[in-house]
Amino acid sequence: MIIIYYILLIVELLIFARALLSWFPTVDRSNPIVRIIYQATEPILEPIRRLMPQGSMVDFSPLIVLLIIWVLMQVLF
Repeated sequence: MIIIYYILLIVELLIFARALLSWFPTVDRSNPIVRIIYQATEPILEPIRRLMPQGSMVDFSPLIVLLIIWVLMQVLF
C-alpha cells in the first residue's frame, strides 16, 4: 500500500510541475527534464482532456487529475 501512495505522490508532483511550467511560455520544451515531465504526464492528462468540452482557453485537466489523486489517496489511506 505504501508503494501505491508514493507512486500517486510522484504523479501528483509531476502534474503540479507541468502546471507550473505552463505558466512560463519561454521554457525550452526541448530541455530533457521538461520533456520527461511532459512525457510522463501526457498519458494521464490526455484522456481527461478528451472528456472535457472543447474551446476552453484554460486547461482544467491537471486540476481534475490532482483532485482524483487526492480522492484516491484519501480512500486508500
